[in-house]
Amino acid sequence: MRLFVLAFACGVWLLQQQAELPAAPWLVGLTSGALLGLALQSGLQELCKAVSPGTALVVRRFVVVATLVAAGAALGFVWAASFAHLRLADELPAAMEGTDIELSGVVAGLPQALERGVRFEFDVEQAVPGVPPHISLAWYRTPDTADDDVSPLIPVRAGERWRFMVRLKHPHGNFNPHGFDYEAWLFERNIRATGYVRPRSAERIDARVWRPAYMVEMLRENIRDRFRAALPDAPYAGILVALAVGDQQAIDAELWQTFSRTGITHLMSISGLHITMFAGLAYALINWLWRRSARLPLRLPAQHAAAAGGFLAAFCYCLLAGFAVPAQRTLYMLGVVAGARLTGREMAASRVLLLALLLVLLLDPWAVLAAGFWLSFGAVALLFHIGSGRLGPAHWMVEWGRAQWAVTLGMLPALLALFQQFSVVSPLANAVAIPVVSFVITPLVLIGALPLLDPLLSLAHLITTWLMAFIDWLAALPLAMWQQAAPPAWSVLLALAGGVWLLLPRGFPARWLGLLAFLPLLTVVPPRPGQGAAEVTVLDVGQGLAIHVQTATHDLLFDAGPAFSADADSGNRIIAPYLRALGVRRLDVLVISHADKDHEGGAASVLAALPVKIVRASLPFEHALSAQPVPQEPCHDGDGWSWDGVRFDMLHPGSESLSSKANDVSCVLRVTAGGKSMLLTSDIEAVSENALLRKHPADLAAEVMTVPHHGSRTSSTPEFIAAVAARDVIFPVGYRNHYGHPKEDVVARYVQSGTSLHRTDFGGAVWIGLGSAGVTFRHEREERRRYWHARHARQIELGQ
Repeated sequence: MRLFVLAFACGVWLLQQQAELPAAPWLVGLTSGALLGLALQSGLQELCKAVSPGTALVVRRFVVVATLVAAGAALGFVWAASFAHLRLADELPAAMEGTDIELSGVVAGLPQALERGVRFEFDVEQAVPGVPPHISLAWYRTPDTADDDVSPLIPVRAGERWRFMVRLKHPHGNFNPHGFDYEAWLFERNIRATGYVRPRSAERIDARVWRPAYMVEMLRENIRDRFRAALPDAPYAGILVALAVGDQQAIDAELWQTFSRTGITHLMSISGLHITMFAGLAYALINWLWRRSARLPLRLPAQHAAAAGGFLAAFCYCLLAGFAVPAQRTLYMLGVVAGARLTGREMAASRVLLLALLLVLLLDPWAVLAAGFWLSFGAVALLFHIGSGRLGPAHWMVEWGRAQWAVTLGMLPALLALFQQFSVVSPLANAVAIPVVSFVITPLVLIGALPLLDPLLSLAHLITTWLMAFIDWLAALPLAMWQQAAPPAWSVLLALAGGVWLLLPRGFPARWLGLLAFLPLLTVVPPRPGQGAAEVTVLDVGQGLAIHVQTATHDLLFDAGPAFSADADSGNRIIAPYLRALGVRRLDVLVISHADKDHEGGAASVLAALPVKIVRASLPFEHALSAQPVPQEPCHDGDGWSWDGVRFDMLHPGSESLSSKANDVSCVLRVTAGGKSMLLTSDIEAVSENALLRKHPADLAAEVMTVPHHGSRTSSTPEFIAAVAARDVIFPVGYRNHYGHPKEDVVARYVQSGTSLHRTDFGGAVWIGLGSAGVTFRHEREERRRYWHARHARQIELGQ
């Protein structure tokens, strides 16, 4: 059974790596072969008995294991593919994108406040054919809705039925090297379209829809509202909300950074440990009460009743948590244990864990796409291994130290592969936080969620405040966090093998050699361009610009993308993680081309994330970035420098004033490596283009160019396009942006000039290699293409 489940999981994972789904005939054939292999397995064992006695046992075992593994992997592959085919059938027709669509349905989850409105999941009940049944909608606050009879901040509540006029689009996210796959996240949650509400069209039909799933969401929202009312100005109220109902959005972004630096992220929302604790308390209480009765034990043994009651308590807590993967894993494991107790069977810990794994994948084949899936099952497997006693008996303090050591060591390769960082102070932080959060704060929160017990929430918040004082102190330590480049896959596998070697049973010789297997994981440095070559990455930051230029020993960032909200921007969400994954520990130059939120919105986060040697900018004196404690110089025509045989020339702005627009003082930078050039034009408009034609008629020619002002009609004059004569141009634009960039007539000019077009909204981040060998391109969507990305890939192929 163990091998079959592991093989099934591998088959599910393999399907999720496919760029295209296999056709139905292939799946039927694969299923038939797998079932035939399982059916003939006993016959294969009989045939193996005819082999000579010396080899019969080995051959028999090999044949049985190979058949079982192959069948399990095939069935896992087919199972996941079947689910994927069904989910892809709900795709929004391309012709319906951006059009007004009237629909009605029910708010299906907790509404989440945005800076200018609210976002919520919506179950569609009535709409024109083609609208997916489950979508995500945003309702933005505008002056038109400020005086409506609905709340301007959160106008909807869970379980309400509404009629909306909406505009929808396909699920789409920014796509960058080592970046988060937002489209996969939406796909796993069956959100097949996103969009926004047209405010004047909204009509509430029913205040409550009494269905079980919606009733749970209503209860969760009521508890969240009660917590906020009881703790209106409490700085850590969001933590208590997350512990009660699993609403991680309630926790501020700064707190998540603190949790990440101290390695306690897993504790600050409903986790498997909390659910196990709650089920254990329910088990003990029911067992004690049941034994007090004279009749009940005669009908059902107390241990059986307690097992069923503990599982039911865990199930209710999981519902309250939103049924996330860690909660599912714990619930299924507790279900297996409860089932074994009810049937009088004993089950090994590994069998319990693998049955839980099988149940998770049967219900959610996309769980393997989530980092939490691997971390959750991996951590529990390590704890089961330590608790099995294979390392020998020891004092409880020693056992605790072993558990901390095993989890830290075993999770290190996964953490570095997934996040390129891990907390050095995590063992100490968890030693204090686990008992306090799990056995003190969480019980108080759950009891305080009951009516009339709000005072307990104040006590829980007070204890949380004491805990956070310690956590903040740990997070402030200079070496609290280890960060490095993304390790290559082979070093991760080698480190995992070394971890297994280190955790072998006591008495196994030379276990310490496993530590050597971790050295490549921690020391291998990503390759950089050679002397005289440059690598340029136009990042996919939506409607904005951020370009990374790397030479053999230097790094430059041209613009820092847009800000998304008050605490989220391109700098902390995209650029800083990208640079960390590449092993960039400092920037030699940060260029901020001009004062535009789409270009400088993430600059402050970049400056906070890593040291910058100098900022070159075209900003007014009173701009907030001018106060940053870093050397700054204005961009000026004629400035230039060389790094590692690569030439950088600033061509704009000059000393004369062209207009009052910020766009016309944009920095324009030319990068030349191996005789090949790329022109970075930012947001210059026609006035600036004409100035460049007058001042640098012989210096504008380049093989590659970023299209000025994202393809706006204010730029890309025919004369400028002809002077640059780029063979490839890149449109840095957001998917279906509200500016309508790039404009069709501008795109037509470049097509008529014979230029190849690249777009970040369709291709994701665009990588350009400049050097004596020529110019090469890579598109991130093509590099990491999966079947749920297929539509965007086809658009790239068509040049749309």
